[in-house]
Amino acid sequence: MEADSKLNDSHALQSICYKRGSLRLLDQRKLPLETVYLDIRNASDGWFAIRDMVVRGAPAIAIAAALSLAVEAFNLEAFHGTPNDAASFLIQKLEYLVSSRPTAVNLSDAATKLKEVIAKAASTSPEAKAVFQAYIEAAEIMLEEDVASNKGIGSYGASCFQSHQLKDETKMSILTHCNTGSLATAGYGTALGVIRSLHAQGLLERAYCTETRPFNQGSRLTAFELVHDKIPATLVADSAAAALMKAGRVQGVVVGADRVAANGDTANKIGTYSLALCAKYHGIPFYVAAPLTSIDLALPSGDDIVIEERSPKELLNARGGLGEQVAASGISVWNPAFDVTPANLIAGIITEKGVITKTRDDAFDMKEFVQKVTTP
Repeated sequence: MEADSKLNDSHALQSICYKRGSLRLLDQRKLPLETVYLDIRNASDGWFAIRDMVVRGAPAIAIAAALSLAVEAFNLEAFHGTPNDAASFLIQKLEYLVSSRPTAVNLSDAATKLKEVIAKAASTSPEAKAVFQAYIEAAEIMLEEDVASNKGIGSYGASCFQSHQLKDETKMSILTHCNTGSLATAGYGTALGVIRSLHAQGLLERAYCTETRPFNQGSRLTAFELVHDKIPATLVADSAAAALMKAGRVQGVVVGADRVAANGDTANKIGTYSLALCAKYHGIPFYVAAPLTSIDLALPSGDDIVIEERSPKELLNARGGLGEQVAASGISVWNPAFDVTPANLIAGIITEKGVITKTRDDAFDMKEFVQKVTTP
């Protein structure tokens, strides 16, 4: 099978442009002022693209990592070794790629699944070439499945928010944080996919997006996508969210996730926890939209999630660390990339297989839901 990154939704932006043997990633650091694609030739290029935030968003990170190694495997001029040697080569590269961003579980989940494909191919194939071929095909399937998964999330999410509508309301306004659209996934988006689905059904009054400090993924990327798709939208400062809710201008909040623990605690871009607290106080439903691959049943709670800390330059310098210094010299910096929102602040977790809601004791049973929707 040969896959490319053409999406069913012709209006969606493409952050990942793939054709067998070739991968180009949209350099999201330069948006919205420039549209520049970088050629990714191997796993090393993929590692730096992920680490340096050329590509970001948990689903997109996983897909970009898998495809960067697929390109390297396809373009190997010669490989002298056994099927087991080929398997060792690929597994070492996957482990290297996982180290690029530790918080997003999608990346390690993808690597685990691909390792299983590699091991099976190595045990049944007569030559190394077949192991590489099996890996390439598995990585391409992940690309296709991510687009379908996002559209499922959008559909379930739109239905979910409809259930909160008052009878005299025909449309609603939704607030989102960071970037969770086609730039953060293989296409369409998770939380922004929910907003897209509401808009397509004529149910969206307005989308509100936060600027999302310090790297400004909201003002640079989400705002860019919303304008591109002609969705009515307004940009607000992160610190304006509480006032926006108090003014009655939003009826719901939907965010993405980089990792969801077994109890429903969710790690997402820094500032998400604040939004959840504000939403709880104002009686506004707060939902997380994420594929099943973002759920990590091995982690009992959010206390076990590793939180990545970013460079101090993202706070000290303009343009998320890329411009001149704007903060006082000598000031110390704490710059966590993510925070953890406790499950008790979350109304539901929207997945491609349905919405995970709380049980009678006001807790999420993530394990039961995952087993139910994944058991043949």
